[in-house]
Amino acid sequence: MRIGIDLGGTKTEIIVLNQSGATLFRHRAATPATDYGAILDTIAGLVALAESATARAESIGLATPGAISPKTGLMKNSNTIVLNDKALDRDLAARLRRPVRLENDANCFALSEAIDGAAADAASVFGVILGTGVGAGIVIGKRLLIGHNRIAGEWGHNPLPWARDADSPGDTCYCGKTGCIETFLSGAGLAREFRDRTGRQRTAQEICREGASGDPEARICLEIYKDRLARSLASVINLLDPEAIVLGGGLSNIEELYCELPQLISNYTFSDGLDTVVLRALHGDSSGVRGAARL
Repeated sequence: MRIGIDLGGTKTEIIVLNQSGATLFRHRAATPATDYGAILDTIAGLVALAESATARAESIGLATPGAISPKTGLMKNSNTIVLNDKALDRDLAARLRRPVRLENDANCFALSEAIDGAAADAASVFGVILGTGVGAGIVIGKRLLIGHNRIAGEWGHNPLPWARDADSPGDTCYCGKTGCIETFLSGAGLAREFRDRTGRQRTAQEICREGASGDPEARICLEIYKDRLARSLASVINLLDPEAIVLGGGLSNIEELYCELPQLISNYTFSDGLDTVVLRALHGDSSGVRGAARL
């Protein structure tokens, strides 16, 4: 039996998987995102609830924004700010009285999709989350590549490649730099592009719906978005050359990405052809919690 927890900014989800990967138990609760002690309470309560319905697990896997710093042993880079500079894994291990294996939520997403998801047959996988933020995980031979500084896959905080006049100067990212990929490819980035072009406020989901219905301004913004995504993924392929790219997050639901991206990406890669496949996540928004259970 494997227990995984996905600690998100608005909800915390727990799942229990059996040896074959079938779901035995699943439950969600609201995340008290501004109260660290309440977050620990919420996770402990979910574990107790899951184990009362199944059995005790020897360890717990946790997916969360950010990562444990190898320098300090404390959380860093989390957009759930209250987690930063906390010993989250050790505090939970003490509370639950067993080991807690913690990884970045994008890493857990990629691990899930590489083990029994959309890219289960691929030897190398780049798993991408396109949503409120832009993150990714790298899986080689069904094992996570975490990196020496625990930042492998943080492509969202590289500058947008092959930048054009229309891309400059870019917006300021929460990391403190300007023009990060995340500021263009997140939901907020797509909404800002539409607002700057039209003066109208729309969410990313509304822009996608209006674009699918033929709204010309929404269509232009989606075409710009696809080209920026293609450039960004081409720079990853030039560096890692993965067998498969799996897309998750709210913006992965743009249907045309899967038929158009491979050709768009090939316009920028250093190759005479492109065999990398672009896949939709099989497990959807359950990939993060399933990956946590796989830790």
